[in-house]
Amino acid sequence: MIRAMVRRALKRFPAKWVAVRVKKTRQNKNREPRSDLIGTGKALVLAAAFAAALTPVTCLGESSKPLPAKATQELPPELLSLLERKKMPKHSPIVIRLFKEEAELEVWKQDTTGRFQILKTYPICRWSGDLGPKLREGDRQAPEGFYTVTPELMNPNSNFYLSINLGYPNSFDKANKRTGSFLMIHGDCWSSGCYAMTDEQISEIYSLARDSLLGRPSFQVQAYPFRLTPANLARHRNNPNLAFWKMLKIGNDHFETTQLEPKVDVCDRRYVFDAQPPPNSPNPLVFNPTAKCPAFVVNPKIARRALEKQRADEVEYAQLLEDNVPAAPIYSGLDGGMNEVFLARFPGSVTLAKVMPYASHLPQLPPIRWVDNDGSLTSKMFGTLF
Repeated sequence: MIRAMVRRALKRFPAKWVAVRVKKTRQNKNREPRSDLIGTGKALVLAAAFAAALTPVTCLGESSKPLPAKATQELPPELLSLLERKKMPKHSPIVIRLFKEEAELEVWKQDTTGRFQILKTYPICRWSGDLGPKLREGDRQAPEGFYTVTPELMNPNSNFYLSINLGYPNSFDKANKRTGSFLMIHGDCWSSGCYAMTDEQISEIYSLARDSLLGRPSFQVQAYPFRLTPANLARHRNNPNLAFWKMLKIGNDHFETTQLEPKVDVCDRRYVFDAQPPPNSPNPLVFNPTAKCPAFVVNPKIARRALEKQRADEVEYAQLLEDNVPAAPIYSGLDGGMNEVFLARFPGSVTLAKVMPYASHLPQLPPIRWVDNDGSLTSKMFGTLF
C-alpha cells in the first residue's frame, strides 16, 4: 500500500516545487498567508506519501479514535428551543439547500407530520467560481446538483474547522465526465470550489447533520445557482447552463410543492425525480447513468402538484420574456461571492474572476478591420503595404 501511495504521489507531484497550503494557527493572532510555494525535492514528496499512508483520516462514520469536542458538542439552547417550537424531533432527517447568487444555505428538517419545514437560513460567507456547475478539476466552480452525504463524508478533523463533503462527483457528474474532488461545506470562510461558512455556522450545521444521521444512512444536499423563480431564470436566459438549471428545477419543484425529499436517479446522463415503475410492471426500476432511461412514471400525487407549479411558472416566464426584462451577463466578473452581511467583516475577500469555465460561450467580437486580410479597410487604403 505504501509503495502504491509513493508512486501516486510521485506521479502527481513530479516537479521540484509543490504548492502547499499554510494554515493559520488559532493560537497566533497574526494570520499566516493562505498558501506559499515551498522548494522541495522528491524526498519531501516521499515523506508526505509515507505520512499519508501511516496517518488515516478519521471521519464521523469511523470509530478508530475519539472525536474532537467540536464535532460532538450539543446544539445551542436557542436552536434546541426552535426545534421544539417547530415540532421537529432532534434526530429527524434534514435537507440542506444551497443558493449561490443569494449566498444562502437553508437547513430544512422533518417535523412530526413527516413533512420538511425550513428550520434556519445561514448566510454563506464565501463561495468561489461563477454561476453554473463544476465541470473539471481546478475550475474553482462550486458544485450544483443533488448530492447524498453519508457519515463517511463528515470530517470532524478538517483543516477548515469542520467539513461536510458533498460527494462530488455524483453519478450524474461522472456520467457527464465532470471531474473534481473534495468539494465541501466547511468553516473558515475561504473557498476554492466549496461553500464556506464561518466556524460558528459550520458548528451548528455539522451538529444538525450529525444528529440527523443517527439511525439513517444519509441526507440530501440540493445545490442551486439561485432560487429557481421565473424572474431569475428570465434574467439568466442567455446562460449556457439554462437547460441544466431547468432540469434542476424539476427536483426543486417536487420538493417545494410536497415538502418531501425527492427521490433522485440518473439515466441518459440526466436527473430523474420520484420515478416509479409503470402500473402492473413486474420488474423493479434499474437506472444506468449513461444508458437509456427505463420506462417509468412519476408518482401521480407529486407529479400533479409539481405540474401545476410548472405551468404557472412558465406563464410568468413567458411574460417576462415578452416584456424583455434585462438579461444578466454570463459572467459576473468576480470569483464567486459572499452574503452581504460579511462584506464589512471580510473586506476584499471577493476578488476578480480567475477562471472562466464557459469561455466558449462568450459572444464573438467583430473582426478588427485594420488587421484583417483581403477586404479590410486598411488593405483597400494601402494595398500590398499591409
